[in-house]
Amino acid sequence: MKILVLNCGSSSIKYKLFDMTTKEILAQGGIEKIGLVGSFLKLTLPNGEKKILEKDIPEHTAGIEFILNTLVSPEYGAIKSLEEINAVGHRMVHGGERFSESVKLDKEVLDAFAACNDLAPLHNPANLKGVNAVSAILPNIPQVGVFDTAFHQTMPDYAYMYAIPYELYEKYGVRRYGFHGTSHRYVSKRVCDFLGINPEGSKIITCHIGNGGSISAVKDGKCVDTSMGLTPLEGLVMGTRSGDIDAGAVTFIMEKEGLTPTGVSNLLNKKSGVLGISGVSSDMRELDAACKEGNPRALLAEKMYYYRIKKYIGAYAAAMGGVDVILFTGGVGENQSQCREAVCDGLQFIGVELDKEMNNKIHGDEAIISTPESKVKVVIIPTDEELMIASDTQAILNK
Repeated sequence: MKILVLNCGSSSIKYKLFDMTTKEILAQGGIEKIGLVGSFLKLTLPNGEKKILEKDIPEHTAGIEFILNTLVSPEYGAIKSLEEINAVGHRMVHGGERFSESVKLDKEVLDAFAACNDLAPLHNPANLKGVNAVSAILPNIPQVGVFDTAFHQTMPDYAYMYAIPYELYEKYGVRRYGFHGTSHRYVSKRVCDFLGINPEGSKIITCHIGNGGSISAVKDGKCVDTSMGLTPLEGLVMGTRSGDIDAGAVTFIMEKEGLTPTGVSNLLNKKSGVLGISGVSSDMRELDAACKEGNPRALLAEKMYYYRIKKYIGAYAAAMGGVDVILFTGGVGENQSQCREAVCDGLQFIGVELDKEMNNKIHGDEAIISTPESKVKVVIIPTDEELMIASDTQAILNK
């Protein structure tokens, strides 16, 4: 069975084509700058070589058509015919309370998903464009939606509710939903296989750390809390997002700066976080370079970034009554050893003993980076959201 996985953003489309018999990636790449000047498709050939194909791509249907044509092209193709694709799995960002698992997409599902657009105005409409584009080009192919919010639907009400008038939850669905759920689900399952432990009875803290980041508390294989909220703004300090902030500070800034709701959303989502504090960049690699030069604001941003992660780990260990595994994933979590070391430093009181030599060796591979004596296993598990989406799609088709 061959499954195409699509992740459609507002101006981008990422894709992977899987042969699910072997779990092999047959093709992968992405289109960037859709609707903008200089749009292009960047693809990775089976030998690892990267190619950039420039083309004017005004909207998502044209983008998906370009991807499909590339998949069957004589020069860059991975398959001979589009009929070889058995299904398409989509990353869907905000499923609200309606979706607690992946589902086959039909009109009823898509209408319910579109009703969540207000909760994710940048992401959900883009996801829908991808689904509609596939429907227009390959009308008979089955499509499956895998929701970022689904894994977190097991949170108890006392963890997901905000302490605001209850009618705002009833009228508008204002509550904590969480994101990166497909990643948290994949790594929390994978780490149990890797360590040979049973999800039942386990207490795992999954740290998806990157330009965007979130942490989840996973008890008995189910999410019981997560750091992101109604939107992906809550929680950790991120590349351009503030993370947790006093709502009173937000209204104070709005008043002083004369900001509209759109203006303050732009401030907190796009101009804050590591970028806002450092004034250097939202990229942790560039921030690290500035720190090595002794830039005081970069050093402050880095300390804030690491501290917030550590604080959430401590909170979730308390929430679960202990922790067996602390897991790092995501671009920074998998590749930046100094982040992992800074976060684990001071967690000895809950039984964390980091093997610093091992930690410094590992970049992007599955590994245990705690000492044999450590009461808490500290582990790196590279995430694979696309494989999770493909696996869910296959399982739904097999039903």
